[in-house]
Amino acid sequence: MKYFVRSLKYFLYITVILFLIIGVLYLVGWVEGDFLSIFRSGLESLLMMLGMMAIFALIYPRFGYSTQRARVLGEYEEIRQDVIALMEERGYRYEKEEGQIMSFRIRSVAARVTRIWEDRITLTHTLTGFEVEGLTRDAVRVKTALENRFSLPEAD
Repeated sequence: MKYFVRSLKYFLYITVILFLIIGVLYLVGWVEGDFLSIFRSGLESLLMMLGMMAIFALIYPRFGYSTQRARVLGEYEEIRQDVIALMEERGYRYEKEEGQIMSFRIRSVAARVTRIWEDRITLTHTLTGFEVEGLTRDAVRVKTALENRFSLPEAD
């Protein structure tokens, strides 16, 4: 169900952007005529574009969201506060905790809007560290930050 909701959000998001671009082009005067005559095939062209956006919106959540495994040293209770501090440094706010699963949201409203409110990062403690789940680009950044902060000190 979460996948379908994400796909629907992305479809609506892309559709709004498309109509904004077309509207701006029309208002500026770079295209002439009524809305349906802007494209060569009129309504048919618009429906084809909506179809392509629907396909993209169905595929994107599969690649846009992932789970990354961060190798982190230390017991959960020992590093918990440091992990929360690290996430706050990176612009996230602590949302909730259930057992050894922590959830964070982005503080910036603008960033939340651009991510269509799909900005949650979930850290699940495992034997070797954490599983970082969320938007792929954010999950990779958090994984790297965790590994850099909590890895073994390098030998000279």
